[in-house]
Amino acid sequence: MDRVAFGVLGPTVAVAGDGRELGLKGPRHRAVLARLIVARRRVVPVARLVEDLWADPPPGAVGAVQTFVAALRRVLEPERPPRAPARLLVTDGPGYALRTEPDTVDAWRFETALATAAGLPAAEALSTLEETLGWWRGPAYAEFADEDWARGERARLAELRLQAVERRAEAHLALGRPADAVPDLDAHLTDHPWREDAWRLLALALYRQHRQGDALAVLRRAREVLVGQLGVDPGPRLRHLESDILTQAPALDLRPGATVTGAAPPRDVAQPHPPRGAGNCAPSPHAPAPDTQPTTADLWTQAAKAYDRTVAGGARARLESTVGLIRSLAVTGGDGLAEARRHRSAAVTAAEEFADPELTARVIGAYDVPAIWTRADDPAAAGLVVAAAERTLAALPAGTHDAARCRLLATVAVETRGARGPRGPGAAREAEALARRLDDPALLAFALNGTFMQSFTRAGLAPRRDTIGAELVELAARHGLVTYEVLGHLIRLQARGALGDLSAADLHAAAADRLAERHELPLVGVFTDWYRALRLSATGQPDRAEAAYRAAAARLDGAGMPGLEHGLLPLALLCLRLTHDLPPDPVTAPDSRTDWGPHRPWAEPFTLLAAGRRAQARTALRALPEPPRDLLYEACCALEAEAARRLDDRASLARARDRLRPAAAELAGAGSGLLTLGPVERYLTDSA
Repeated sequence: MDRVAFGVLGPTVAVAGDGRELGLKGPRHRAVLARLIVARRRVVPVARLVEDLWADPPPGAVGAVQTFVAALRRVLEPERPPRAPARLLVTDGPGYALRTEPDTVDAWRFETALATAAGLPAAEALSTLEETLGWWRGPAYAEFADEDWARGERARLAELRLQAVERRAEAHLALGRPADAVPDLDAHLTDHPWREDAWRLLALALYRQHRQGDALAVLRRAREVLVGQLGVDPGPRLRHLESDILTQAPALDLRPGATVTGAAPPRDVAQPHPPRGAGNCAPSPHAPAPDTQPTTADLWTQAAKAYDRTVAGGARARLESTVGLIRSLAVTGGDGLAEARRHRSAAVTAAEEFADPELTARVIGAYDVPAIWTRADDPAAAGLVVAAAERTLAALPAGTHDAARCRLLATVAVETRGARGPRGPGAAREAEALARRLDDPALLAFALNGTFMQSFTRAGLAPRRDTIGAELVELAARHGLVTYEVLGHLIRLQARGALGDLSAADLHAAAADRLAERHELPLVGVFTDWYRALRLSATGQPDRAEAAYRAAAARLDGAGMPGLEHGLLPLALLCLRLTHDLPPDPVTAPDSRTDWGPHRPWAEPFTLLAAGRRAQARTALRALPEPPRDLLYEACCALEAEAARRLDDRASLARARDRLRPAAAELAGAGSGLLTLGPVERYLTDSA
């Protein structure tokens, strides 16, 4: 049978090569197929399929999913011999994936065609857009409108379709056919009255038909709709167009040779995000060009001066703009990161002085700087921000400002990293649920960061974090969220390292480094350098690993991350020596000046043992607290188990093993991306 094509731009269908629609049986069969198409060739675990198919899974739900998959395979590959492996709907690890080619799914072809139309001559763009819009048979994933797993993809595809309609109108205008653009735009705006670009194109089409009065009436109607329904004024492009129509600016006339420029960018091109709250700031078409092109430094200086002239001192706008600057400062590392923390606290305090919870929510929530390390650099500042966020959540009117609530909850989840109790996990769950319901990619990325920070409640959760990282990489790459794409790669580096998949971890380290170089993110190299030292230890090269650790520690000096730096090098070297049965380092003697930072309790039994103080070592072992719920959880459990084994303390050993056992298949500590103590299994048996 020829390869199967799939349609989701409407009800979900599968079509044979001869054009015959294949019978997909019941609604849950279609749901499984649609869910796998949403995953874009990635594996969907069976457990996730069960959660997505049933609000309250019945007994035998896993078996039912397996039955649905078997039935789908018979439909999609009827000629496959018995017991031969499936080539299309495949079993992979804990779940299933639909490994179909990109040009066999109408939604994927639609995205590619829309990207291709960008920059084409108007006639070619119009032909492409007409064809692709004809592929739509109804709303995307039409029968799954109420399913959480489909909501984000349906909203994204719907947005792309709206863009395609507007680009088709733009192509008509570029070809001198304004009358052809008007009916489509009228219908388009009836259903989607918030689309400013559609209002602009409709007014321009009317103007080019010598209907200046009608064009101005459209712009007045646009203002009424935007102000009345959304509470916002028209953006600069609509305002400039109104001015140009009133003056009959020559730039409004048809320019030959135009291309269609508004199509969506290709998926593999990262697009920078405009500052939050900024409108479409394209200049008026007839604005004079500057005499000389300013340098980047000149542009910064001129813009800063203009801002000082035009925005009143003490204005709320200044406060919100300042947070955007602080956010950018935070990813520079060193003094920039330290200054960002300091100014952020001051900005939050200043915002609360206005007694306006909406403003405070915006100021707190705008600082969505991705966080990878699970210990706060400044616990006092983090506590201040969390307290302000919780006060603001309580002050916001109930049932309103969902986006602001989501950002505040994500902030609480990120800033309570490593803390015990239900506050952080609860905030993370609520933020993620809100973000998914709002279909906002940037919000979801921020919320997933909070989910990651709260995913350390026990050992053995590396697979869960790998899933979070994979979603972040895909989401961020699709929407140009560069810093979150880096975060996703670093999370996957940690998770794949924990699972012993160093080849995959290498790929994520390289991807993070490439993005960091391209987008000037110096802190990324700190983490990838430490990972490569870990890798040398994990592959039996302790001498090279020690040198690499010392070099990585030197790079940490002045990086502005005390929560990561404090005590890390001696801990890494201790783990290296224990893993490879090397003699203790003299500088780790109990009376030395080694600064172990927060790791001292787990190092002390070994330093005392090395000094021959066995009784004191046993006392230190029994005084160990529960390991912190962070990236070093498994490392601390392994250190406790090893100390207990050397001291023949069976009770402590049993306690440590109970904590470690869920991570039995992992490399101890490698989930940190920084250090390792070798396979967890060696700490679970008496043969070590």
